[in-house]
Amino acid sequence: MKPIRKAVFPVAGLGTRFLPATKAMPKEMLPIVDKPLIQYAVEEAIAAGITDLIFITGRNKRAIEDHFDSVPELEAELEAKNKQEMLEIVRNVLPSNVNCIYTRQPAPLGLGHAVLCAAPIVGNEPFVVLLADDLLDAKKSVTLQLIEAAHEQDGSIIAIQDVDREHTNRYGIISGAPVNEHTTRMSGIIEKPNPADAPTTLGVVGRYVLEPEIFQHLRQTQAGVGGEIQLTDGIASLLKTRSVFGLQYEGVRYDCGSKAGFFRATVELGKKYHGLQAE
Repeated sequence: MKPIRKAVFPVAGLGTRFLPATKAMPKEMLPIVDKPLIQYAVEEAIAAGITDLIFITGRNKRAIEDHFDSVPELEAELEAKNKQEMLEIVRNVLPSNVNCIYTRQPAPLGLGHAVLCAAPIVGNEPFVVLLADDLLDAKKSVTLQLIEAAHEQDGSIIAIQDVDREHTNRYGIISGAPVNEHTTRMSGIIEKPNPADAPTTLGVVGRYVLEPEIFQHLRQTQAGVGGEIQLTDGIASLLKTRSVFGLQYEGVRYDCGSKAGFFRATVELGKKYHGLQAE
């Protein structure tokens, strides 16, 4: 497999679960303590050696672009007041060797369609997809774990975790045969099956390393669950011609697409990284 340098961040969603906060603010900019969700995902990708960040945006997502841009007037103000620690935080949101690329998803046609919007930028290279709703706290970047596994297995690979059977209708669910303790060679994948119909309890988490062949399969994918073009369906089609694996990663997942998961992340990461305690 070729080196993996590009990461795709689908950020065009409306974030309706967090209204009214997301009426004018992208859900990806909601902060966990002092850092927006999207920055956690970006830092995870950068720690894996990614240098090109591709954001699939929509209307009202300008704040994401502004966050990763320089702010000369703010930097000048902090420098004038000798607030060096804050100045370094602002200047180091992104390393100098990392590029941000933005493109629009013209209509909310699903995750598969959002990934397909990145095709002209990704080209004929393997790439990573990161969903900012899934905040993954790990000693070793989960994206790096996936990239290393993709090179080892020479195929596409997606992050998975064992989920409660009663919750299979919240996830894409894979089936397959184990390759080793953490890796499964996939034979199938289905979007949000009812518990009685789920072939396993191995649920897909929002991290993917995909070979560029996925784009051709997504172009041929019809609307599925929810009337949207599902990435899951594209991967199911890719499975017919290419090897795809699931990796049970090491780390803790916070489902920040839900209020309960967002709250849990704020409390636990606030304690772990900021020493915060309820008074």
